Amino acid sequence: MPEFNIHCVDCTRLASHLAHVRERFNGYHGRPVAPFGDPLARLLIVGLAPGMHGANRSGRPFTGDFAGILLYQTLHKHGLASQAEAVSRDDGLELRGCRITNAVKCLPPENKPTTDEIRICNRYLQTELADMPENALILALGGVAHKSVLQAFKLKQSEFGFAHAAEHRLPNGITLLDSYHCSRYNTQTRRLTPAMFDAVVARARELLTR
Repeated sequence: MPEFNIHCVDCTRLASHLAHVRERFNGYHGRPVAPFGDPLARLLIVGLAPGMHGANRSGRPFTGDFAGILLYQTLHKHGLASQAEAVSRDDGLELRGCRITNAVKCLPPENKPTTDEIRICNRYLQTELADMPENALILALGGVAHKSVLQAFKLKQSEFGFAHAAEHRLPNGITLLDSYHCSRYNTQTRRLTPAMFDAVVARARELLTR
């Protein structure tokens, strides 16, 4: 399977969208966003896609957007990030024992990738998952991330249902842990509270000690 490619334009709609974004917002990254962190880390956090004024601007997952506020604060609290705030690629933040990626590497219009775009980009996720060590743990942020992980492993969606804080022991020995996405909508509607997200990350930290 292919490695991440910052020049990938295989999804025509996404490539066209990013071209318009680069014209409108001079200085934005406006291209596929690479995973962030140690590729050999036991914990992989999978999000949906880059945010318009976050990762799409900064070029680093969950950096500079609303969803990243809760994510990095919580990772820092549990010793998985060197600092609690992510504002730019050169802010000095380092991940500790974890890695962050997205199911779709490009900013989709209205933050909604199509089924085909998720499928096409899944080959990059397959490469990332293939390189994970034994007894690895995947934290899926949201239903799309959850389904993308199962798709990458060629597992049946019906056998591993998505639910907040659900844990799935996959046939290959990897554990899949689910959480609602830490998006602005989910946190402002209280579908996901800081305490709920903290509990999931605490559980991930506990699983990593095994």
